[in-house]
Amino acid sequence: MKPLVIVLLVLFVGFWMVQAPDQLADFAGDGANWVWSMTETVFSGLIDFLGALFT
Repeated sequence: MKPLVIVLLVLFVGFWMVQAPDQLADFAGDGANWVWSMTETVFSGLIDFLGALFT
């Protein structure tokens, strides 16, 4: 089951890359921005927590 899902996902992304590469690039860029924003939020919260804990 798992290999089938992976194959279908690869085929879908490949089809998307051929049919609408600009939309795929926008989607990937937005996803990367979201991941970076969440990383900044988590580490900012961690820094604030540890700063409050040790001061």
